[in-house]
Amino acid sequence: MTELRLESVLAALADPVRLALVRVLAGQGESACYHAAHQAGLTISRSTVSHHLRILRNAGVISQRVEGTARIVRLREDDLAACFPGLLEAVLNAPAPRD
Repeated sequence: MTELRLESVLAALADPVRLALVRVLAGQGESACYHAAHQAGLTISRSTVSHHLRILRNAGVISQRVEGTARIVRLREDDLAACFPGLLEAVLNAPAPRD
């Protein structure tokens, strides 16, 4: 499991696309990679979705497992809450960024 470092987590969550993905995962528990982007209303390519999910994974915000041909991602809610109490709740309850 990736070690959680505050600066990496905050940098990963600072992007509106990644924040939208995190919000979807918080509501769903886990999801197939591209399905999470679709649920977030993002109209970006699969490679761009993969790029953003890789940043979230490298920061330790999400975990990923392979199930058949699908990559399933999950928000590491418990780990984030243990390391940074209140951070995820504050991020999820903040107003959505405007375009």
